[in-house]
Amino acid sequence: MITGMILQITQATNAMADTMGKTMNGVTSPSEESISLWDLAVKGGPILIPIALLSVVAVYIFFERFFTIRRLSRIDINFMNQIRDHVHHGNIEAARSLCKNTNSPVSRMIEKGLMRLGKPIQDIEGAIENVGKLEIYKMEKNMGILSTIAGLAPMFGFLGTIFGVIKIFYEIHLQNSLEIGTISGGLYVKMISSAAGLLVGIVAYSGYQFLVHRIDRAVNQMEINAVEFIDLLEEPVKH
Repeated sequence: MITGMILQITQATNAMADTMGKTMNGVTSPSEESISLWDLAVKGGPILIPIALLSVVAVYIFFERFFTIRRLSRIDINFMNQIRDHVHHGNIEAARSLCKNTNSPVSRMIEKGLMRLGKPIQDIEGAIENVGKLEIYKMEKNMGILSTIAGLAPMFGFLGTIFGVIKIFYEIHLQNSLEIGTISGGLYVKMISSAAGLLVGIVAYSGYQFLVHRIDRAVNQMEINAVEFIDLLEEPVKH
């Protein structure tokens, strides 16, 4: 009798295991569908067109400004030493020639200061400061556009969200149904446009802050060299 009971329990256990295995296979092996970026863009609707254009403009401005700022912020560490030697020896023309042959904001600032030699220090400082402002303007060119894109792209995404909600209610009105198929189109527009707008905004804002940091470093270096040049002019003449 005990043997029979054990046999029945074993058969029941095996049956349960087969049932669970079939259930798990049914759950874990559905056909997986993949969706491409193009499919997402199509489902996102026309609002993705201006977001895409903003992303292209943002990427272009970032790299254009990055290479420009990197080029303008390059300073030869021996430049000021050579200027100091020329000024100490009274060879102003050699110092000016060195500035002309060195393509950097610092060299243009120092050259303007050398052109004002003989005038009061305040006039020389003012001339150097004016040139520095022009150089900073060159580095900051189009930075405002990048900042605007950082704020504008999420707004387009929010506008797409509004369009998606309108589309959902319109489909519900037409079909008089709340099934998922009725509202899925509007949800695509809503979620994809929001995600795209936020993504472009985050990238543009991050790029803007990175470039601002690079400009601040360049401006700080320009100020250091300008102060060093003014100190050089105020040094007592050695006989």
